Amino acid sequence: MNNTELIRLVDELRALPKENEWVEFKSGNAVTNERFGMYISAISNAACIHNKPLGYLVFGIDDKTHAVQGTSFRFHKRKEGNSELELWIRRLLTPSIKFEFFPCDYNGHYLEVFKIPAAVGEPTLFKNTPYIRFGSSLTELRKYPQYIKAIYNSQDDWSAKIVENATIKDLDSEAISLAREKFKEKMAGKPFFDDIDYWSDETFLDKARITLNGKITNTAIILLGKPESSHYILPSVAQITWKLDTEEKAYEHFEIPFFTTVNDVLRQIRNVKYKFFPRNQLVAVEVQKYDPEVILEALNNCIAHQQYSYNSRIILTEQTGKLIFSNAGNFFEGSAEDYTTGNKTPQRYRNRWLADAMVTLKMIDSMGYGIHKMYKSQMQRFFPLPDYSKSTMDEVVLEIYGHTIDENYSKLLIEKKDDIDLTDAVLLDKVQKSLPINDEAARRLKQKGFIEGRKPNYFISSQIARITDKKAQYTRNKGLDTELLKSFILRHIDIHGYATRKEIDELLMDKMPDYMDEKQRKKRIDNIIQDMRGDTILNIGNRKVPKWVKKNN
Repeated sequence: MNNTELIRLVDELRALPKENEWVEFKSGNAVTNERFGMYISAISNAACIHNKPLGYLVFGIDDKTHAVQGTSFRFHKRKEGNSELELWIRRLLTPSIKFEFFPCDYNGHYLEVFKIPAAVGEPTLFKNTPYIRFGSSLTELRKYPQYIKAIYNSQDDWSAKIVENATIKDLDSEAISLAREKFKEKMAGKPFFDDIDYWSDETFLDKARITLNGKITNTAIILLGKPESSHYILPSVAQITWKLDTEEKAYEHFEIPFFTTVNDVLRQIRNVKYKFFPRNQLVAVEVQKYDPEVILEALNNCIAHQQYSYNSRIILTEQTGKLIFSNAGNFFEGSAEDYTTGNKTPQRYRNRWLADAMVTLKMIDSMGYGIHKMYKSQMQRFFPLPDYSKSTMDEVVLEIYGHTIDENYSKLLIEKKDDIDLTDAVLLDKVQKSLPINDEAARRLKQKGFIEGRKPNYFISSQIARITDKKAQYTRNKGLDTELLKSFILRHIDIHGYATRKEIDELLMDKMPDYMDEKQRKKRIDNIIQDMRGDTILNIGNRKVPKWVKKNN
């Protein structure tokens, strides 16, 4: 990589919201040779678990602010005993991985960048011990057998594995028939379309890439298997649990075949009508609480991307105002945000055979449009957008809202639907949910007059406040004018003869902007008093216990 490419890479890594398991920033050089080797192992293993081809270790970047500081770390000048550090490290890494080292001149700051390949098929060990990072913590991988298993299975497609002793008799005939109908819809216009009705079930299942050379796969059991056939995939679990978590409590387990079961889950959800009353319109806007297509898209994504080696069930929790979908495993390629615009096409799948079969049966989309369609649907129905923010490295969690967080946002989408694109809607939705947005996004929204405030406490701007009748909240966020705050102090003195600092704090603290913490509020009050001192008020007490009175002019 040349220096320009390195700077571009460093900027991409710095743009990440925070340091993560497969990217480590070091601002100094206080890293022992031993710990350096442990980092190589940990980042390699974390990259595999997070389905990244590479991990990165960068010296010269502050790990909290991501500011470029430069470093005095010099990899090629370090030694371990009489050996060069590089030779010593590579000798103790097993299996051997070809990590790369690049010095970088970042606008006069010296950086060292290490590109570390992901572990492949087995953990990367340093001194016979595998390591892993959680956030910024370095620990032994052996404490987490589920991750070791995930690394060993990283080159295997569990969904394509043959189920020994299973036959077509273990599949549900009604599910096969319905699957054939969907397959025909998908294959309309193909040269073999007219022959599909004459194929045997065995031929159809092979053509649809559900079975493999006539043999039953894990995919076949999951999508079309009879409920009593689930034992074939043990200890893995193929089950969807619906939980009602409201003032009433209930649950139900839904078994295979998932191809038909998802519709049973859909019917379980209470889906009433929801009304909005926009300003300047006589007729209410009425929508379903949930879009059935969004529910099916979310459920089918859970099925397709579930990490079945974790032996966990898929869970759908129905609360009063939202649905929460959770499946085992993290995002296999990229993050949810990468797919919101519909421009990213995934190159890899955790369960490739299963995903391909679900595409041929019209259960999911192979081009990465599924998440995009969910976002578009929620926006067009004026609800908060899908939320993946509670996902972890072990679990993907999706929240679908069936109510407004703030009805004025929904009214804004109704009344300004021609002016707000999906990107704006995504960013405003984050502000609505008090989720962080990056500096570029903040600039975009500020330029359009949508938000105000200081990072990270952005809030709805006065322009939108007028549109959405949120003037009161805007005032709370913005705070009262300084001259008005001064008048409160003077009025207090008029009534009581004087004002102590404690009394002034009690008078003004709740009138400060909402985004300020207590320390910031007290500092602003300090500034107001100093501005008034000697001009309109005098201290007749002492420095420790001030007693402010009006100055006689």
